[in-house]
Formats: sequence, structure tokens, C-alpha cells
Amino acid sequence: MARTPAQRRATRTFAAIGSIAVAALTLAGCSGGGGDSGSADGEGKTLTLWHYEGADSAMAKAWNAAIPIFEEKTGATVKVEEKSFEQIQKTASQVLDTDAAPDLMEFNKGNATAGFLASTGLIADISDAVTEYGWDAKLAPSLQTTAKYSSDGVMGGDTWYGVPNYGEFVGVYYNLDAFAAAGLEVPTTYDEFVKVLDAFVAKGITPLAEAGAEYPLGQLWYQLALTKADRSWVDDYQLYKNPVDWNGPEVDYASQTLSDYVAKGYIAKDVSSVKAEDAGVSFINGSSPIFVSGSWWYGRFAEEAGFDWSLAAFPGSKLSLGSSGNLWVVPERSKNHDLAYEFIDITMSPEIQAIIGNNGGVPVAADTADITDAKSKELIDAFNGVLADDGLSFYPDWPAPGFYDVLVQELQGLVTGTQDAATTNANLGAKYDDGTADFR
Repeated sequence: MARTPAQRRATRTFAAIGSIAVAALTLAGCSGGGGDSGSADGEGKTLTLWHYEGADSAMAKAWNAAIPIFEEKTGATVKVEEKSFEQIQKTASQVLDTDAAPDLMEFNKGNATAGFLASTGLIADISDAVTEYGWDAKLAPSLQTTAKYSSDGVMGGDTWYGVPNYGEFVGVYYNLDAFAAAGLEVPTTYDEFVKVLDAFVAKGITPLAEAGAEYPLGQLWYQLALTKADRSWVDDYQLYKNPVDWNGPEVDYASQTLSDYVAKGYIAKDVSSVKAEDAGVSFINGSSPIFVSGSWWYGRFAEEAGFDWSLAAFPGSKLSLGSSGNLWVVPERSKNHDLAYEFIDITMSPEIQAIIGNNGGVPVAADTADITDAKSKELIDAFNGVLADDGLSFYPDWPAPGFYDVLVQELQGLVTGTQDAATTNANLGAKYDDGTADFR
């Protein structure tokens, strides 16, 4: 029997409780009506802003620089309330449907987070502001996907509920000094990538820094699937356009190849117990010359790696893991909608985007001529290359609450040899179908 939207939302509320992977919020009730949209004239007004970026992060530096520009332009005062993600997680259900709601808030993208708030009416439809300010013209289609939701909160819908001003993606980090010492060149095709892996193994080096106890292994699995996929497969997997074939060439190749990577010595045999931090450190200390992971490591590697290194998209694939960064969302109960839009617009300006880019972040609308740091420019060029191919394909755990834990568990079984690829695929498919039933 088909379920009503209310029944689906109720089921989703229950499913989201306790989900570590997507940090879903247990929210209750609907908004009690929108506050006044405010005015560009902010004289005597205060814009209350919540975010959870660290003070030294590229985003916090950029947003702090935006505040005096905003205050001079509007006459309003900005009150920043820095909170941890966990604090927002615990207080949102109590605060967003009250007069104590902030005017503007950073929030996590995805179906079970921003999408869930959209479906329950706690954040505002900002489509008119997007058109007025032209933010849609600054955002690539794959970046827009995480900002737009359907009435049931599924990303990729028709209605704008947020705006990202930075991005992220997963690529391949290469230790260039180790490559030079081994007489190897950075691969540009997948066949070359495999030859490099074989060459390092022949020298007694485990080439890939990896972690099976946390997210990196699942991201490598998904990236391998993406090498055999196209945009329609991504839409099926992430947006529920059509059923996913868990015996199809994309999934079958990913699982079998990951198993082969362990058997061939590309990945350490104890990978199932390794955490993301350990994998990152093994790249930093030079133990493993290659690391498939996200742009969020970029700043740390720039500070801590004592060797020359680079980052590039996964060779031989036009599709890469990644998405927009977190979103600016405007609570429905915000008292200053128009001022919130003014602040968002300033963070999308070339001046503020350049600050993100020159501090290790990935701006979505920067003029590359404004990026003066050479390593940062390399990062942004790589990201823009993925965008040019419409390559951002999100993350493997996104489709359903709790699927992150499923991926970790099933891929651990695969790489330890306790189950084969076919069994892994069947288990993943069953849990995926069960977890996404209320979204489809």
C-alpha cells in the first residue's frame, strides 16, 4: 500500500534516530509560520548566525571577513553563535520552531539532514532569493543537487532550501618524492594507475593508505563503481530514479576489484581495523605513497607532509565522490530573511570566495585569478575539472540513514575474506533497498 507523505515522514523520523553516518536530526512538529522577511535596510537590527566551523578553518576565516562588509552595507549587527555540530543536532528540534531560531544557519546537506528539515517546514524555501541574487548561475548542476529538495525532502528536487559556498571532492593524493625515488610518474589513466600499484608492491611497499574501520574504504569502493558508471546510475543510486542493480557491472566490479586490491598487496591485509586518521598519517609519514581521500585533508597535508605531493581526480573516471559543502539555510522562523540573503550573497562574492580558496578551502564561485597560493590553486583547478565534467557523484552512504555502518561492516567482511563479492553485494543491496523504501 502506498504511504502518505505524513506516514513517510514519520517513518523517516524513526529511521533517522541514532544514525551516525548522516547525523540525522530527530525533529518534531512543523513551523508555526514564517517570520517577517526583513529588509535590506538593517539599521537597528541584529542578524543571528549559527555555524560550526573551527576558527582556523577556511570557511570561518571567510565568513568572519564577510561580517564587517555586511554590517557596513546593511547597518545591521551580526551576532555569531559558534556551535558544534552536536549542539545544533541536539537543539534544532527545540529551537527552530520557536522565536529563538537563528536568522541564518550552517547545516549539513543530504536527504536525512537538510532534506528532512525542508520536508518538515523548519527551513524556508529560498527559491525567489536564489533567482534574485543569481546564485544558481554561480553553482554547477551537481552542486545545486544538494541545495534543492522535493516536498518529501529528497535532494535534487525543484525547490531551493539552501546555498553552498564551498565544495569538497575525493581524489588521489600522490607522494611525488616517493614516485621520483621509484622512477615512476603520476598516472593519468587507470591502466597506468594499476601499473604504479604493481611497481610499488614489487619494491615491497604497500602503495595505498587505506582504512576499513571508517569511511575511506567505502569511498574507494564507490569510486571503483563510478569508473564503470554514468550519471544515470548515480541518479538511480542517490536520487532513487530507478532501482539499483546490485548484480550489475558497477557494483560487481567495485567489490571484486576491492577484494583483488587486498590479494595483490595494494592494500594492507589488516585494513579492516585501520581508522581514517591512521590512513592519513601513513600518507603523511611516507609509509604509503598514495591515498584516495577527500579535499578536507588538503590543508593538513600542506602543513604536515614533509615531501612534495599533489592531488588529482581518480584516473580513468569522469565521476568522482564529492558534493557541495554544508549549506546556508534560513529557518522559517527567522525574523530577518532579507538580511540573511544579503549575508549569503556576500559570502558568494569573489572577495570572500578568494579567502576560502587561499586558506585551503574549495570555493564554488571564485575567480581563479584571485587565488594566490599555488597549492590552493592546484586544489581548486582539480575541483573545477570535476565540475566541468559534471562529475560530482556524492557519497556512498547518503541514500539511507544508517547505510554508512552497513558499508563499513560489509566491506570489512569482504577484505578479510569472510565473505565473497557476491555475498557482499547481496547484503548491501538488501540493506539499501530496505533503507530507501520510504524515499522511493
